[in-house]
Amino acid sequence: MTENTKLTNQLFLVTGASSGLGLAVALQLIQNGHKVFLVARRENILQEMSEKYPKQVHYYAGDVCAELFIKQLALKLPDNITGAFINAGGPPAKTTLETTLQDWDLAYNQLIRWKIQLTQILIPKFQANIYGRIVFSESTSITRPVKNLILSNSLRMAIIGLVKTLALEHEKSGITFNILAPGYHATKALDRLYEKLSLQDKTTIKDAKVKIASSVPVGNIGSVEDYASLAAWLLSEKSSFVTGQIFNIDGGASI
Repeated sequence: MTENTKLTNQLFLVTGASSGLGLAVALQLIQNGHKVFLVARRENILQEMSEKYPKQVHYYAGDVCAELFIKQLALKLPDNITGAFINAGGPPAKTTLETTLQDWDLAYNQLIRWKIQLTQILIPKFQANIYGRIVFSESTSITRPVKNLILSNSLRMAIIGLVKTLALEHEKSGITFNILAPGYHATKALDRLYEKLSLQDKTTIKDAKVKIASSVPVGNIGSVEDYASLAAWLLSEKSSFVTGQIFNIDGGASI
């Protein structure tokens, strides 16, 4: 891939693109002048994005956790794709004793299985182009336990092993693999933690929001736009010297 191609002809897959961090990353990439292939369950939002940015947005609606959907997605992905932002929602907020074995099975499928399936599809495309970027959007729970998130705390750590192994397996390939580990950001996903904390503390959602924000060393909840700017950099050709790394974006909570 020539230098000029890298700079002007970028196409990125973004999953979980209809809300939260995925939507923010998609918008940042569009703003940077790139094309995006958006995937999410809410087709109406993806369609709105396509209508607003017709020259930059393609989409395919469905559930990434479904094996058949990923197989169908593989047939639709163009061969000139240059990077992927792999992202989806997390499992419910529960303590260990509140979970069932079914919760663990579902969480494995939600947090690990489909990501491996999609990665196995993407890598051959990147190998053919001698260039590619894969960024996994996980959680600060990937490196430290977060209260009431036993499923996330336990299973997301497998992605660390996956990414570091991939980085070694694909040395000198032009392909990089990294992890973003967001802490508390202003998205709907945070609502489940507010609700859980308010029930445990027998207080209001408002009080739960204040408590969580005050627990962050910088003193506030994170901005999805700030998160997206780092994601876009990791997906760019400028991040070629970075692979196999975990970036905590959590206001200092992981310290």
